[in-house]
Amino acid sequence: MNEPIVNLATFAAMSPDAGLRAALQKSRADIIGEISASGIKGRGGAGFPVGVKWNLCAATRGTQKYVVCNADEGEPGTFKDRAILRAHANLVFEGMTIGAFAVGAREGILYLRAEYTYLRPELEAVLAKRRAAKFLGENVCGKQGFNFDIRIQLGAGAYVCGEETALIESLEGHRGEPRNRPPFPVDTGFLGRPTVVNNVETLAWVACILQKGGAWFKTTGTDKSTGLKILSISGDCARPGVYEFPFGVTVAKLLETVGAPDAKAVQIGGASGHCLPSSEFGRAIAYEDAATGGSIIVFGQQRDMLEVAANFLEFFVEESCGQCTPCRIGNARLREGVELLSEGRCSMRYLQELCALGETMQAASKCGLGQSSPNAFLSIVKHFKDEIMGRVSVASH
Repeated sequence: MNEPIVNLATFAAMSPDAGLRAALQKSRADIIGEISASGIKGRGGAGFPVGVKWNLCAATRGTQKYVVCNADEGEPGTFKDRAILRAHANLVFEGMTIGAFAVGAREGILYLRAEYTYLRPELEAVLAKRRAAKFLGENVCGKQGFNFDIRIQLGAGAYVCGEETALIESLEGHRGEPRNRPPFPVDTGFLGRPTVVNNVETLAWVACILQKGGAWFKTTGTDKSTGLKILSISGDCARPGVYEFPFGVTVAKLLETVGAPDAKAVQIGGASGHCLPSSEFGRAIAYEDAATGGSIIVFGQQRDMLEVAANFLEFFVEESCGQCTPCRIGNARLREGVELLSEGRCSMRYLQELCALGETMQAASKCGLGQSSPNAFLSIVKHFKDEIMGRVSVASH
């Protein structure tokens, strides 16, 4: 098998720390204004406007604030943040430093996925070089009074810690469980202090925006989804890898690029995303259409879509933190239902009850895990009725 392709051309074209130097010549309000003008939304999946988040944190009173980089890349099918950290860690740390200056933080934390432990020595070496070059530490880049440093903390291998409040709980040494909101991290985050949590890719784009300008960033993408997006594309395709595309690109164009002209389905957004049939390959990758934090999984004609659903549900049963009933019980019930379907022992009535359960989970679960875990099952039932209905039992269940 060929090595996965890694295309991060825009990041590679950036001048080292030019964005940081430009930021330090601006006021904090002007930095946040530039970010807001770019229209950038969080690249981790939630799509919250970065400028709004930073402005809320900057406006919060407090002498001790934190900037946290979410590098807990646990979504199945997502590996683009790993590629960014390996090739462009400096850009990520630069973005964290810009964020710290903008909101008034003195400490940054890179929350690194436990499975990425092998990256830590490389990242520590990058941080050491940045300190030696005065890009971290006291009076960063000669800016009097701007003191900021970054440390790395490893996660514990829990999918739910990709959710920002569960991540903060883990940072504090607690079990990784989502918090009730409000209060939000920008008010009450790490150690009860104002905290900005941004994804790896988001912070890399921040550094680019401060170097090139918000107007430059808006030259690609759509009105509601500005800029470029880094995508992890895997599965039944000839050229899997990490790709840079403008928001608004169609699924069909992605498949053409990665060599999957006869794809049967595409999972947009990883295990927690939606499964699209070939009839919907004209849809656009964008927050307002087919949204994704970065994962695109291609399924060929030979794939059994019920097995796909079963695989995803097995993952969520294992990864649910168990804190809320809809997620804890719901995922197990959906998995049992798929097993009954595969055995031909699931009635139409019970299948309808399973779909209703999935919709209840979407509405009633406490965090994004339970709210999104039924997505794949529901979309597969909707779009691949021929495969599903062929398994439904004619006898009542």
